[in-house]
Amino acid sequence: MIQITDKAKEKLVQLKKEEGHPNDHNVRVAVQGGGCSGLMYQLDFDGEMTDDDKVFEDKGIKILVDKKSILYLLGTTLDFSDGLNGKGFQFINPNASRTCGCGESFAV
Repeated sequence: MIQITDKAKEKLVQLKKEEGHPNDHNVRVAVQGGGCSGLMYQLDFDGEMTDDDKVFEDKGIKILVDKKSILYLLGTTLDFSDGLNGKGFQFINPNASRTCGCGESFAV
């Protein structure tokens, strides 16, 4: 399961509205190769669901995760920070053995 903090939910709802995404668009979280630690997070709005997607829901937000990415993301919490030390979405991933300084890539 993937969880979302209240702060991340607020920002996702705000971005969805600002970017003009329809209500039926969900949040897609994926993992791709790349970044300075080997794997990178990808976060998008998506209106299409595939047969390979796992669907999670937390705080009224539906989260789509493809079959390849699910193993890397189980137990992850999506947070949002707008403090002085950084701004943006952050993945708190118990599966990551290390992360880069920017928080956008990780290794297992």
